[in-house]
Amino acid sequence: MDIQRLGTAWAPAYRQLMLEAYTAHPEAFTSSPQERESLPLSWWEGRLQEGAQARERVWGATQGADLLGVVGLGLETREKGRHKATLFGMYVPIRYRRLGIAKALLDELLAHAQELSRLRVIQLTVTEGNHAAQALYEQAGFTVFGREPLAVAVGNTFVTKLHLWCDLDTLRRR
Repeated sequence: MDIQRLGTAWAPAYRQLMLEAYTAHPEAFTSSPQERESLPLSWWEGRLQEGAQARERVWGATQGADLLGVVGLGLETREKGRHKATLFGMYVPIRYRRLGIAKALLDELLAHAQELSRLRVIQLTVTEGNHAAQALYEQAGFTVFGREPLAVAVGNTFVTKLHLWCDLDTLRRR
């Protein structure tokens, strides 16, 4: 297994994996499969743009041509928020869980983020009750700073999201 930053050649596999994620875990993602499957492949390629100027970066756990899991980092571009980024789209299918893939993806994302001197904060949300995901993030240095009731509508029910943040300067000192 390799952890690598995904380029545009991975767009079809990335699209397929994320549509699976939105379908299998509607409570975990703000996007729905219906919203995302209608987007052209160019949208997915845009998310996988390479280079230092890319606003979004996505890493994948790969084995040959197979994509085993993904995680993304969205960089804030507004002047007053450039010190922040958002972790998005962490997903490892059930068939590949308990192999350390999510931790490896998170470690790679955090290593990359620490190299970006302008970044100080990474934020994310996790569904309340997803104890495994919350524990993974907390072990990596994230802390809960808020709870958002009614954050995501899933059919006729609502899901609460926990907001977490990580101070990269603390990680850099470790």
